[in-house]
Amino acid sequence: MTEKKLDGRIAVVTGASRGIGWHAALELAREGAHVIAIAKTVGALEELDDNIQKMGGSATLVPLDIMDGDGIDRLGAAIFERWGKLDILLGNAGQLGAITPLGHADPVKDWDKVLGVNLTANYRLLRSLDPLLRRSDAARTLFMTSGAPHKCKAFWGVYSVSKAGLEALVRTYAAETQNLGVKSNCFNPGPVRTGMRAKAMPGEDPNTLPEPSSLAPHIVKCLLPECEENGRMFDFPSLSWKDYGSPVID
Repeated sequence: MTEKKLDGRIAVVTGASRGIGWHAALELAREGAHVIAIAKTVGALEELDDNIQKMGGSATLVPLDIMDGDGIDRLGAAIFERWGKLDILLGNAGQLGAITPLGHADPVKDWDKVLGVNLTANYRLLRSLDPLLRRSDAARTLFMTSGAPHKCKAFWGVYSVSKAGLEALVRTYAAETQNLGVKSNCFNPGPVRTGMRAKAMPGEDPNTLPEPSSLAPHIVKCLLPECEENGRMFDFPSLSWKDYGSPVID
């Protein structure tokens, strides 16, 4: 039997009910990780679990609104009680919000919600799960970013700001834990055939874009114990690691 690369490792995946998160969760399970799958949609999580079980993997389903900070704290406590550690955190859940001039963005529906999902929720995850990651022999965290904060295109301000904040959060955490065996990076998927992309680019032909499943093996590589990158970004369109300040393809 072929040895699986993530046997015995525990992985949290947010936004696991569809798209990139769904396929990444499947790939992590295929490589032997026990996946703690987080999303709001219970039915989609159950379908994910069915697929994971069919391949012989295992998962724990957590129906949770990622903006529920108290729920995230309870998640950390539950993981500690059951496993005592966490090896992998994939922060995939994201919110596009309205593509609109900054002055037209609604302070609650646009600004608060987008920053809440894309930035604050990931901070709460790191705050809750940091002690568990430190107990792993080779913890890896990865967060979905975008080319948006590097380009700062007109009308994309709220989303760009949220992802710029996320990148600063991840880089800071990477610096704080660099001597503890924890490695933290961002992943830029570029244009991918997802519902968020369709909402952002309604006139685009989705058949010209890669499937979310094509990203999953690369995401898993960034989360393997042997991945020693830290405080950097994997750019999927160019299939290369980037230092911050380097151009991205998007």
